[in-house]
Amino acid sequence: MSSNAIATIVQMVESLPEQAQEQVVEHLREYIEDLRDEREWDLAFKRTATRLRAVSRRVKQEIAAGKTEPLDLDRL
Repeated sequence: MSSNAIATIVQMVESLPEQAQEQVVEHLREYIEDLRDEREWDLAFKRTATRLRAVSRRVKQEIAAGKTEPLDLDRL
């Protein structure tokens, strides 16, 4: 993000009453943490994508070959 964009955000927040500023900061913290979590999930899936595709293919083959049983949710 450019310095101009950050300066604009700061000016916008500073124009608010102090209580509203605190609310904005808290929302931004939560939003940024959510973005970080999303990024970590994306990276984790990218690291395991090849293995996930291989497992998916194997499961599809096992289903087609009749080697699987339906999941009994009542037994969980």
